[in-house]
Amino acid sequence: MNKLLLLTSVLLHGLLGISQVQAQSPQPVNSAAVASMHNDWLNRHESFNAIARKGGIDLLFVGDSITEGWRRNGLAIWTERYAARKAANFGISGDRTEHLLWRLQNGNLDGISPKVAVVMIGTNNTWRNTPEQISEGIAAVVDQIRSRSPNTKVLLLGVFPRGEEANTPTRKKIAEINALLAKLDDERNVFFIDIGERFLLEGGTLPKDVMPDGLHLSATGYQIWADAMEPKLAVLLK
Repeated sequence: MNKLLLLTSVLLHGLLGISQVQAQSPQPVNSAAVASMHNDWLNRHESFNAIARKGGIDLLFVGDSITEGWRRNGLAIWTERYAARKAANFGISGDRTEHLLWRLQNGNLDGISPKVAVVMIGTNNTWRNTPEQISEGIAAVVDQIRSRSPNTKVLLLGVFPRGEEANTPTRKKIAEINALLAKLDDERNVFFIDIGERFLLEGGTLPKDVMPDGLHLSATGYQIWADAMEPKLAVLLK
């Protein structure tokens, strides 16, 4: 084989090798749907596991700081509405979908089979994931609850609005997420409700007396949440 043919053969094999590697390259991983632990909350995670092991939970709230806030700004309403219903709050500030997924896979559901699980998660993913990725992550959370506790009804809440002004990129992104989440409602085991508009003034402004920082609820905000959710929740808890 002369040098020209040899060089041509080497180049062709190289190009074929590159094309094969490209064809075999895996799809990008969706971080929102891959369970991930968070070192900052391991002690709290274990405390939830201990609560779960005691059993006796009929109503479970899972999520991020918005759910966690039932222990603070929402405490009076929680005591009035949910304490007697054997409720537990497994919300942790800062959680994204992947963190909640990890917690559910690692003990938060062990030993319990709640009548209803209220899921509020996803807002902390809006800075790093697409609406499709976030909805996939939330779907993974719902699937985890359903697979580990088949008799539990999931009350899935749309991601709440954030930011004072209407029609911002974040608001539009949340609307896209919620449109995708609505498709998870099967009217048998998973029930989706979007109560976001209940927090807003006419024109879409988010008032400070409802969310002082444009994200976290005041006592007024938790009252709105409780009132908006109650009709569906009461039916599911029967």
